[in-house]
Amino acid sequence: MSRAFAGLANRLLDSGTSTSPSTTNAALSPLGPVISVINPLSSFLGMFSHDIGIDLGTANTLVSVRGRGIVIDEPSVVAIDTVTKRVLAIGAEAKRMVGRTPSTIVAVRPLRDGVISDFAVTEKMLQYFIRSVHERFGLGIPKPRVVVGIPSGATEVEKRAVHDAAMAAGARAAYLIEEPMAAAIGSGLPVMDAAGSMCVDIGGGTTEVAVIALGGIVRSQSVRAAGDAMDQAIVDYARQVHNMLIGERTAEQVKIGAGSAFPLDEEFSVDLRGRDLATGLPKAVEVSTVELRDALSTVTNEIVRTVRATIEVTPPELVADLMMHGIAMSGGGSLLRGLDRRIATETRFPVYVATDPLRAVVRGCGEALEEAETLAKVQALVATRRPPR
Repeated sequence: MSRAFAGLANRLLDSGTSTSPSTTNAALSPLGPVISVINPLSSFLGMFSHDIGIDLGTANTLVSVRGRGIVIDEPSVVAIDTVTKRVLAIGAEAKRMVGRTPSTIVAVRPLRDGVISDFAVTEKMLQYFIRSVHERFGLGIPKPRVVVGIPSGATEVEKRAVHDAAMAAGARAAYLIEEPMAAAIGSGLPVMDAAGSMCVDIGGGTTEVAVIALGGIVRSQSVRAAGDAMDQAIVDYARQVHNMLIGERTAEQVKIGAGSAFPLDEEFSVDLRGRDLATGLPKAVEVSTVELRDALSTVTNEIVRTVRATIEVTPPELVADLMMHGIAMSGGGSLLRGLDRRIATETRFPVYVATDPLRAVVRGCGEALEEAETLAKVQALVATRRPPR
């Protein structure tokens, strides 16, 4: 038994746990290290768990398992029975219900603008994904260490909500890592080097811009102008210009099919289908990529402004590094046609889209989980709760 506890102690040391009385790593609740010592059963069971990294996104949740790669990529949608309050479906199955549910069923997205808007539903969604991982790989007991990506502009309350939701979902330790840092790691940037790197992560709810050096974020900005705002811009355009109502899913499909942020070599048109607000009957209009680019301009302008504002406050030595290495883009929004060329034109820096940008954040979470030293350095900090007097 003494050998088992010795191995357990080594595992806790390897995880980068801190017991400082003034501050605590976001990896653990303030009593995390104490609980692990007093109740070793949780940590012992954790030795048989599959440690996981989670990109808890507004649009999609991705899960990476240590040593196995990305295993889950599903929409962040939960279907709930409003009468019994029972969860009926989570993920892809729940997203198929959006806009098609009877009055007693509602399909909700528990995250808005990158942060938790419904704690209880988020907890159930995390429980579902953690359980799914362990059921898929057999003998694992769901008491894993969990690394979760959070927006760089998250408040202490928002950080605490994510941490507590992960712990309540069955994690024995929850590490928080800022999404631009995770995206930079997942994009292959040398975040631990003295040379500066810059990452622009455009997700569903927020756009995160960060300049990184020596394993830390030197400058960062977060703006709530991203994929969801683009969809809403197209919905507003259809209402104001064509007097028709379209849904979010239709707007997203049009954005993917014909959205752009920079003039294209060959402009084209697509059909926009919805309901005529005057007659209430179906209506279809043809819209060009030029019109959609104009509709999206308010959002893309805000993203460009945020990138430029971040560069303006970056130390000059790091600006010189960025001129050589360029700006990496990640997240689903980075796939908008011409957005990289637009940012390159406005900033005069080389800009490129990372390989598989949709999965950059969860790849970074998984890689940080693999290396305890990196995780200990790059994780976000959350203030310790003071014990009541």
